[in-house]
Amino acid sequence: MNFPVRMYSAKQDGMVLVLVLWMIMILTVLAASFTLSSRTENLQSRLEFDNTRARYAAEAGLNRAVYELRNPDPQSRWVADGRPYTMKLDDISVEIRITDESGKININNANVDLLKGLFVSAGLNEDEAAALVDAMGDWVDGDDAVRPLGAEDDDYAAAGYPYGAKDAPFDTVQELQQVMGMSYDIYRKIEPAITVYSRNAGINLATAPLEALRALPDISEDEARDFIEQRQQTEYGDPLPLLPNGQTAVARGGGLAYSVRSKATLPNGHQAELDATIRLGGTIQGKPFQVMRWRDNEHL
Repeated sequence: MNFPVRMYSAKQDGMVLVLVLWMIMILTVLAASFTLSSRTENLQSRLEFDNTRARYAAEAGLNRAVYELRNPDPQSRWVADGRPYTMKLDDISVEIRITDESGKININNANVDLLKGLFVSAGLNEDEAAALVDAMGDWVDGDDAVRPLGAEDDDYAAAGYPYGAKDAPFDTVQELQQVMGMSYDIYRKIEPAITVYSRNAGINLATAPLEALRALPDISEDEARDFIEQRQQTEYGDPLPLLPNGQTAVARGGGLAYSVRSKATLPNGHQAELDATIRLGGTIQGKPFQVMRWRDNEHL
């Protein structure tokens, strides 16, 4: 009489065992998911913390650049010719490069030959370069007369552009991308060489970057690099080197606008970089400089 009861108990015990095993497996999966989620959140928090530390260190580099540019002692003042300066913030390394905007090519008033040389150095042929220079001229002038290779409103409309020539000076260098014939590839190549914050029709050789020096006639890229290397080895008061075409700079001074690139590197290799154009001089908020342009982490 007891045999069926024992069979029922064995089946019940087996089901309980299966349920226990399933519960153990579910709890194991939940524990693993929780561990993975905690680890992911920890990594995200660490990344955000590193981003914040590096970002503020890079901003500190910008402020250090302003401080050094305002140094009244010309012997110890930082030189704004693109040479690297470094500083430490605890365990963070910061590299700072400053370029005086007077060393760049002003796209509003640069002479035609300099602009043509700039585009040729970026890979365009003479005719393509001349067409872009004429299109730039039509963009900034206030009339509707079309230059020989240029473009005015009717030409933009015929090409399908939703706008015409601005008939006013460039407000930013990025605006150059709207000129008919300007490709993004060419723009990216010449961007380090151009500005709207200089009053010069030429360039200040004492601070000109490589991309601007390449626009000069009879100057190869290797010669421009050699010139920059020699220039960055000179101290205040020393004569600047000669370019192969005989040109040289007579003074290091320029304007009040500067491009500053500040890159912070943490001990674990995490980096943050900012690239800003600033103008020295007090603002109504009491700051010692005004930000004209700002970009984050574009070169990383």
